[in-house]
Order: sequence, then structure tokens, then C-alpha cells
Amino acid sequence: MVVLATTAVPDHLRGALSRWMIEVKPGLFVGTLSAKVRDELWNAASAVVGDGAAVLIQPDNTEQGFTLRTAGERRRRPVDFDGLTLVAMSPLEPKDPEPPTSEHIWPEGW
Repeated sequence: MVVLATTAVPDHLRGALSRWMIEVKPGLFVGTLSAKVRDELWNAASAVVGDGAAVLIQPDNTEQGFTLRTAGERRRRPVDFDGLTLVAMSPLEPKDPEPPTSEHIWPEGW
């Protein structure tokens, strides 16, 4: 079984994936595919993901029994830790990297 989760991808990609897999929830595709079809779908998905993201979970001969593939930029990223795949969270980017000055705290004339 193959699971492919997408976020903010073009509609034509979702349409192409739904030809081979079942979309059980918006952006979440599940199916039983041959390795060749799975790899071709992944190549197509990762090429057009754009500003979105995609994660493919496929069976593999590992301790966990699966392998992750990712495309696009998101806060969560898989990291190999002594043969186990863990998910690391990137920190949020600060909205205001500069500390406020006295001018920002107190308006002029106070």
C-alpha cells in the first residue's frame, strides 16, 4: 500500500493522482501500486508541487517497514537517526526579528 499526502498542490496533480489512487480525504491518496507506477507518479508529483508539499509513504525493507519521500518546503522534515526515520520540526521564522526600540514602545511626545 502507498500513501501520498499533498498540501496546496495544483488541481491537475490531484486529478492525475486520483486516476491511480483513491482520495480518501482532500489531499490524502491511498492505493496499491507497482513500483514503476509509484515512482512515475512521484516523479510527476514532485516536479509540479510548486509552493505546496507532498509526502509519499511506501513499504520498504527497513526496521519501520516503510520509507518516506518528501517534496516541497514545510516545517516537518524526515531525518535518518541510526536507521530510523524521525520527523524534525523546523523553528518558526520570527515575524519581527528586530527587538522593539523605545520609539516603538512609546509614541513621540509621551
